[in-house]
Amino acid sequence: MRTGWGDARREGVHRSPEGGLLDVLGVAAMVLDTEGRIVLWSPQAEQLLGYAPGEALGRFAARILVDEEHFGLVLRLFAEVMSSGEAWAGVFPVRHKNGTSRLVEFRNMRLQDDRGDFYALGLAADGATLRDVERGLALSVRLVDQSPIGLAVLDGDLRCLAANPALERMDGLSASEHLGRRVGEVLPFLESDAIETAMHEVLASGVPQVSHEVAGRTPAEPDTDRAWRVSLYRLDDSGGRVLGIAVSLIEVTDRYRAAAEAERARHRLALIADASVRIGTTLDLEQTARELAEVTVPELADVAAVDVLDSVLKGRPGVTEGPLLIQALAIVAARPNPVVDAADPPGHAAHYGADRLITRCVRTARPVREPYLDAEILSRIARDSRSAALLAQAGAHSYLAVPLIARGEVLGAIDLIRTDNPLPFTEDDEVLAGELAARAAIGIDNARLYRQQRETALTLQRSMLPRDHHDPVGLEVASRYQPAASGYEVGGDWFDVIGLRHGRTALVVGDVMGSGINAATTMGRLRTATQTLSRLGLQPAEVLGHLDEITADLDPPFATCVYAVYDPAAGRCRVSTAGHLPPVLIPRGGTPRLLELPPGAPLGVGGVPFSDVTFPLGPGDRLVLYTDGLVETRDTDIDSRLDTLLGLLRDPDPSLEESCDRLLRELRDPQGHDDVALLVARVRD
Repeated sequence: MRTGWGDARREGVHRSPEGGLLDVLGVAAMVLDTEGRIVLWSPQAEQLLGYAPGEALGRFAARILVDEEHFGLVLRLFAEVMSSGEAWAGVFPVRHKNGTSRLVEFRNMRLQDDRGDFYALGLAADGATLRDVERGLALSVRLVDQSPIGLAVLDGDLRCLAANPALERMDGLSASEHLGRRVGEVLPFLESDAIETAMHEVLASGVPQVSHEVAGRTPAEPDTDRAWRVSLYRLDDSGGRVLGIAVSLIEVTDRYRAAAEAERARHRLALIADASVRIGTTLDLEQTARELAEVTVPELADVAAVDVLDSVLKGRPGVTEGPLLIQALAIVAARPNPVVDAADPPGHAAHYGADRLITRCVRTARPVREPYLDAEILSRIARDSRSAALLAQAGAHSYLAVPLIARGEVLGAIDLIRTDNPLPFTEDDEVLAGELAARAAIGIDNARLYRQQRETALTLQRSMLPRDHHDPVGLEVASRYQPAASGYEVGGDWFDVIGLRHGRTALVVGDVMGSGINAATTMGRLRTATQTLSRLGLQPAEVLGHLDEITADLDPPFATCVYAVYDPAAGRCRVSTAGHLPPVLIPRGGTPRLLELPPGAPLGVGGVPFSDVTFPLGPGDRLVLYTDGLVETRDTDIDSRLDTLLGLLRDPDPSLEESCDRLLRELRDPQGHDDVALLVARVRD
């Protein structure tokens, strides 16, 4: 069988590389017979002591290597080793061929060959070199053991060979629990796949990867996120053979947490800035509440509901004794969620007893935070047992309620619930929710006050309009009033049908410039004045002249008006206008047309005379009076809109009521930004 190095490699034996530890130490070997003569002499012995083999072999070792003063001691030690067979080790001064003396570390032992003869083997290394190696090794061991940096050595299969005490403390595992295991087996909380991929790259390339940051949890603190800066280095021996991987870990948890906190702070500021832009875009109460809920989802919660005290909406003192009647304004969820079914639907009011968390939040004007929810707490959030079951089904596990406070008054609360986000609400979340609630509460209160003012103005407006007008002599009349949409203030539009002497009838439509309670009040005063002036038997131009003087003293001081008087006996109608859109005349069987009237200045301008126009109005003829809210839009010119009005009136409706409905349906701006007053009259046959 042929043997050799190739066979040895196949058996798992590897040649030691040059420059290994023995080469560094320069260990010399020599063999002496029982008389002390040198019979074997290694090249390292020649390098250490200077004698070539020809100069050393066959000579008494003591004669050439030991000073005279140590001769006796050397012979005694040699005799003890040869007689007892026990090895001797120590440091001994040896003479070099050049005459100098050096301390050499010796290890002597007895050998026996196959014939029973004894020999002495001496192994020697330079003492200074050995001390350097020992100091370096001791320093390395101390550094590794006492270093605050976690250190580990892994083999080529990425299994741990060694771990220092710092790493044991970091991981919460002993060195023995590390040995033979891979990263994922020791620390399953970390992203072990990514770490091992990086290790394979270092093994393959030999290029270190330095300061790669990882975060996760370890058995040392299984409930706390920590962070480390990991560096990976490939270990090669002096011959270039890959031994494995050296891993160093420096804990940077404080910096990681500071950076995370800074990022959270930036996120909070961004969310607050976003809320400043998104909340309060209108004076619509429900829309403002929904905007608040939408800002918090999903950034802060998975489901958000905005609730307001019913008494606040009705203008009464907010927090009262006993159960609180709370009205839901908005609910928003990040996805379809049973929590939505558990909550009160928007527009619905429900009583909540003193044991409910939202009641506590509103009464104390302080946040209520429940990081972890159980069945008992869920029952104190929900309005009933069914809702509590839905909350549990949805996986609701954390709750936060923050009061909505504006101008020192508690309006209600925003309720936040987490189902998908696994983290509980924290103090930071509570602070952030409080910031959002504080900003939104002003918008909600403004919308509430605006609604109250609008409803007051609308109530006043409607109370001043004619509730019912009996068809006057010779006329059939239909009318409509529609206020501006909820996002806009009520204006001062009005209409009136006034019976006069001798069977005549005054038809009036007007529009006070401005909106709100003042406009409604001005409208009421002008309507009263118009009724009074009409009964004096004045002509339309004279009535408008007196109204012009009255309007100048009102607030707001301007209005438009069209005033028409129908005389059934004469079959005529006399009209005057003050800056108002012209009425439409629809002769029986004829084409609708706008009356050509002197435009006149709006009421309140003063100093501008008004004039009348008289035209025939016979059986079947119709007259349409209206305010600009019927025809004006923000993106179409008024002439085009008036043409549309005339086009609609070409097709007669079965009744005047249906005409009113169709005109409003077809013409009115969908945005509803202005009031509409509409009056349609038809001369009876």
